[in-house]
Amino acid sequence: MTWNGDDYQARFDRIAAEGEDVHGEATLVRSFAPATVLDAGCGTGRVAIELARHGIAVAGVDADASMLATARRLAPDLRWFQRDLVGLALGESFDVVVMAGNVPLFTPPGTEPALVGGAAAHVRAAGRLVAGFSLDRGYTLDDYDEHCRAAGLTLEARYATWSREPYEGGAYAVSVHRKP
Repeated sequence: MTWNGDDYQARFDRIAAEGEDVHGEATLVRSFAPATVLDAGCGTGRVAIELARHGIAVAGVDADASMLATARRLAPDLRWFQRDLVGLALGESFDVVVMAGNVPLFTPPGTEPALVGGAAAHVRAAGRLVAGFSLDRGYTLDDYDEHCRAAGLTLEARYATWSREPYEGGAYAVSVHRKP
């Protein structure tokens, strides 16, 4: 899939200008009081930039050059990495790794275990992997939970939205998995 980072960012800028909250993901991540966060699949950096605005040391990683060009333009002082998330190896760990914006759905079918494994490898002991994605595209919560278990993570909480509405089934879920 080919993206245009500036067009993608303009969509969120319009939503914010209309008074909508575009920082639900960052708000949820901030509730864990992390000192460090990896925004995995960061796109144009919307989540990472908001977290940094609150004093959190953040890095963003994305495979798409156009998305990262926009992120670098918006926040040149943050650390941005152009890498594939499947089998990611940055050589560091974080209090929270967040995959917002349906990240698991943009990896090629069959690579989801490696995606989760790569993200989980960057979670510090007692840290969290937080991911939100649509459930109507063939990647199930059972699959995701199994991939998290295989990566050494346990389910801590599941929500229907980034604002922590209870998950009672449905087409979208936000999952919080913890590393022991």
